[in-house]
Amino acid sequence: MTVPNRPPKSNPLLDEALDWVVRLKTDEPTRADVDALQRWRDQSQAHDAAFKKAVQLFRMASVAARELADEQQASDVVVTASQPPPRRLTRRIMLGGAIAAAAAGYMIVRPPLGLWPSLEELSADYRTGKGEHRKVAVAPDVSLELNTQTSVALPSTSDETRIELISGEASVAAKLSPSKPLVMLAGNGRISASQADFNARCLDGVVSVTCLDGVVTVEQNDRTVQLHKAEQVTYSSAGLQQSVPVDAVQVTAWQAGLLIFRDRPLASVVDEVNRYRPGKIIIANAELKRRLVNGTFQLDKLGNFVDQVEQLFGARITSLPGGVVLLS
Repeated sequence: MTVPNRPPKSNPLLDEALDWVVRLKTDEPTRADVDALQRWRDQSQAHDAAFKKAVQLFRMASVAARELADEQQASDVVVTASQPPPRRLTRRIMLGGAIAAAAAGYMIVRPPLGLWPSLEELSADYRTGKGEHRKVAVAPDVSLELNTQTSVALPSTSDETRIELISGEASVAAKLSPSKPLVMLAGNGRISASQADFNARCLDGVVSVTCLDGVVTVEQNDRTVQLHKAEQVTYSSAGLQQSVPVDAVQVTAWQAGLLIFRDRPLASVVDEVNRYRPGKIIIANAELKRRLVNGTFQLDKLGNFVDQVEQLFGARITSLPGGVVLLS
């Protein structure tokens, strides 16, 4: 006997969550909108789970849209005058078009100046705000310390401990069997370790991994690098670079509440400070960006950073609404 197809049952919470994604994408979201979304999610675990599910659906739609678009492009043919066009689209093409439209309409929001988290970051299992640190035990033998503005997800797997570093920075300690190592996904690469401590950082499409103890394996596409203590490797869309020795104390200074800079251009220093300090500092002077900085800054006193730059380099300070500060 053939059982007729039945429409899926409605999920009111998921519908509301999808409405939130649509609202934040199609409008111009403000800080108040993001705060309102957080209040909606805080109503219950079910609300929070529905929002994460909504974001996952759009991720899946985006992937499906790209695959269908590639297939359609590969199978395109020229229609001649003697070959009339088909009168109706196939269900496959209609489905592809619908998914493509959804993916195009509901791409993940990228906030202006990074003043609040993206939808992808908001959908993380664990997330820290500006200036916030957090320790998380993801398994009996795996612990994380999350730095400021860090988002991680815990994909469901049955045969391994897996973590996805969506954005930010995390210090990881793993004490696992070599047969079942920890796997961290970051950017377009993969980090694995069993008996090791390491620091991973994923910002603006660039991932850097520093081995603090033990051995860490970093893979991207068909390349692999093994890191030992005080070695670091970086990868991005440009590929996996060679490992280099680093000062692990500088890399992990954030865990002690410090930022340590040695011969760093001010532009790079400001980018780092912006991760911790409320608002946004913008350098509007090319020469000022190149000035070198040597110093140690306390994370809990970064409110004085702009005044220090003014005193050290004679920078002109212009304060704008929303915590934006221009240095010139």
